[in-house]
Amino acid sequence: MPEATQAPTDVFEKARTHERAEQLKAAKEADLLPYFRLIESEAGPLMEIEGNEKVMLGSNNYVGLTGDDRVKQAARDALERYGTGLTGSRLLNGTIPLHVELERELADWLGTEDALTFTTGYQVNLGTIGTILEPGDTVICDSGDHASILDGCRLSGAHLRPFRHNQLDKLEKMLDRAAGDGGGVLVIVDGVFSMEGDIAPLPGIAELCERYGARLMVDEAHGVGVLGARGVGASELLGVEDRVDLRMGTFSKSLASCGGFIAGPADVVEYLKISARAFMFTASAVPSAVGAALAALRIIRGPDGPELLAKLLDNAAYLHRGLSDLGLEVVEPTRLDDGTDVITPIVPVVVGEDWQAVMLWKALFDAGVYTNVALHPAVPPGGALLRTSLMATHERRHLRPRPRRLRRHPVPLAPRRPADGSTGTFVRPALTHAGGFPLVQIRTRGGRRRKPC
Repeated sequence: MPEATQAPTDVFEKARTHERAEQLKAAKEADLLPYFRLIESEAGPLMEIEGNEKVMLGSNNYVGLTGDDRVKQAARDALERYGTGLTGSRLLNGTIPLHVELERELADWLGTEDALTFTTGYQVNLGTIGTILEPGDTVICDSGDHASILDGCRLSGAHLRPFRHNQLDKLEKMLDRAAGDGGGVLVIVDGVFSMEGDIAPLPGIAELCERYGARLMVDEAHGVGVLGARGVGASELLGVEDRVDLRMGTFSKSLASCGGFIAGPADVVEYLKISARAFMFTASAVPSAVGAALAALRIIRGPDGPELLAKLLDNAAYLHRGLSDLGLEVVEPTRLDDGTDVITPIVPVVVGEDWQAVMLWKALFDAGVYTNVALHPAVPPGGALLRTSLMATHERRHLRPRPRRLRRHPVPLAPRRPADGSTGTFVRPALTHAGGFPLVQIRTRGGRRRKPC
């Protein structure tokens, strides 16, 4: 009689026993879950969320074009002409004239030979990186790069060498090691990092890539429609456009739609069209999304563009200054070589432990202010933060709402030890507001601020 075989492991078991299952259940029961909240109106400075009006400080609608009449009309026009969907891939039956116009205008805007649009921004990185690289190549990434970049690297099978966030000496060490790997070398960084809002030191990165013979790709998802005189991104702002080989961008932020693009040499773009599986084997974006992105691009490139970009960054500076004046630990702006500081529309407040951040988020949510929460593993352990983000359409009154429901009860927070190893500080929130802005302020005893991760 054959021995009884052992029952196979249930692959669904991890869904029931993962390390955060109990925390997730408790958060749902206490209505403390900061994710999947129900949005009931179009994206704008004021939004209807679960039956109540909130000041939206958690959107990537940077220049506020999702509600622009011109953008909505372009989406309607595309819907009426081409229908609700294209029912096929770009390779086969999913390319319409709007795609061609959008790609041509993107390439012209960025000053590249060509551009290619994808159905989502995530697929841009997955398809481009997974196609350009192959086993035997080396890819070097900043430790703060977006998850889509990391997934593209894994898909490629290339040797992955990460370096510490924005540390040029660590990048050079990885480039030196990569020289012995054999194969090609590609360095990939975010232009603007999505959680902290800081900017990559692109001039130094470009110089190192040139010295070691590596190609450079910059993810401009949070830089396009935000930074630079033309609004092209961090590469333009820092004067390295002609030194970056590939630039990625998304439509789901300043371009008020959904999708993404890669821009660079014509031969590389042509190769991606016939080789990138994330492009070839997915349905084309719905026509209304393509029409909306094209209209938003034309607005940013048109007479209204400079004013929108200026208003956006002015709002970001205003909020950053107000939060800093309250004594909150706001991630510092990026200082350029000429000594000027650049504040992006992402203005994060470093809190500490995950549960601290959730409690602060809930207090603000109940007071009528919506923010985003970044918890581990999106940020390092002990580096949880409230991620606020601005729009060009925010007005000062939106950034100075009066407290309505924020209760004055202290929430005890755990002690933290400063980076220098000295005695930890006890932090607790207390209601405070500057100019009427309701905030749960983190007051520290000892006066030290933990450096941003």
